[in-house]
Amino acid sequence: MNTQPTDYRSLSLWHDTLPADDTLQPRPPLPGDSDVDIAIVGAGFTGLWTAHYLIAADPTLRIAVLERDIAGFGASGRNGGWASALLPMSLDTVAAEHGRDAAVRMQREMNASVDEVGRAIAELGIDGHYAKGGEIEFVRNGAQVQRARKVVADQMRYGFDDVRWLEPDEAALHGVSSRMIGAVYNPNCAVIHPARVVRGLAASVQRRGVRVYERTAVSSIEPDRVVTDCGVVRARVVVRATEGFTPTLLGHRRTLAPIYSLMIATEPLAEAVWAEIGLADRATFADARHSVIYGQRTADGRFAFGGRGAPYHYASRIRPEFDRDSRVHATLRATLRELFPQIGDVDITHRWGGALGMPRDWQCGVGYDRTTGMAFAGGYVGDGVTTTNLAGRTLADLILDRPSEITTLPWVGHRSKRWEPEPLRWIAIRGLLKLPAAMDAHEERTGRPERPRNWLLSRVLGD
Repeated sequence: MNTQPTDYRSLSLWHDTLPADDTLQPRPPLPGDSDVDIAIVGAGFTGLWTAHYLIAADPTLRIAVLERDIAGFGASGRNGGWASALLPMSLDTVAAEHGRDAAVRMQREMNASVDEVGRAIAELGIDGHYAKGGEIEFVRNGAQVQRARKVVADQMRYGFDDVRWLEPDEAALHGVSSRMIGAVYNPNCAVIHPARVVRGLAASVQRRGVRVYERTAVSSIEPDRVVTDCGVVRARVVVRATEGFTPTLLGHRRTLAPIYSLMIATEPLAEAVWAEIGLADRATFADARHSVIYGQRTADGRFAFGGRGAPYHYASRIRPEFDRDSRVHATLRATLRELFPQIGDVDITHRWGGALGMPRDWQCGVGYDRTTGMAFAGGYVGDGVTTTNLAGRTLADLILDRPSEITTLPWVGHRSKRWEPEPLRWIAIRGLLKLPAAMDAHEERTGRPERPRNWLLSRVLGD
């Protein structure tokens, strides 16, 4: 049996601020060999949304969710809480492979999925602190202006006119950042308390008859069976919903690369400070740099702020000590204070991080092979809070053989090329993760925009 530590409240701000009646006590593990209709590996958003929509459609299904630790242990319980309509791949990438209409349909479904997350958790009675305030991306130098205006123009090319450029006075109605010379506003984003949502989903599906087995480590998945440290689960459908932890499965070391994103949280700020900063409607925020940063104003008045910068670890290793990096956490604090100097020397109360899944082509996918009974979803590269909901609905329709608009979306059936073996994987990803900071420094010096994020992958990997 898995013997992980039990101090789960230390995983993140979100785990530490769960309702008092959620003790984070692990559910019992798999009691031994078992037979079910559908076995879902991973009790994060992908696995639990899939279980939710399946059991809602057919309450007679025997569904087991198998989780190595506890529901919400991974990225689903530790992320920035952005229920956004963002995808890891651009609309141009989708259009190049599937056509313009397919790209438009994909974005429309993502926009609608932001509302579906809010609708579903409200229907289930989950107090997930959902607030749809949109996303504001602050623009803070001339190079960023050109790139941000292109983002707006690109959305307009596909018929989405709700993503808008804001001049400073209009941007200030949403939030005020230092050196702000404009902003891009996207209304298709909400904030959530991710651990409340994922834990609430687990409790909800369990009440409706789904078996949720925690402290059950899965070593391999195969057609018709899942092998765990507690027994073998036989199932006609096996769903892989493991995202950043996918490399721990036999034969999947190179399916997704686990990269780390880290976060900090401040103590609650005084109302006078928030009056200067804004974000009253709790819009998520970032700026237009290449380095990934993301933040929200929490329901209890804190900043929860994160970003990339942690290294990729050789051979796709995932260890608890990688969740915290003093250098990255110090950089996040400095960046937050530079964005919002009004916060002064506010205390940082929580520091955490975790692994997310990065596919070789930076494109997420979902699929089901009816001949083998094997299903999967993932590769969100950090844009998974909403995408997992769409994945869960899509998998439910595919598994239940219910043709629908979403089962024909362009990401259905997409399988990314496997990552290279080591040391090539380590060299490529390390280089990839270092490039954004260098590009930002170049833009600060020259005022000229560097090429966008998707260029980074091809530049490092040579294709």
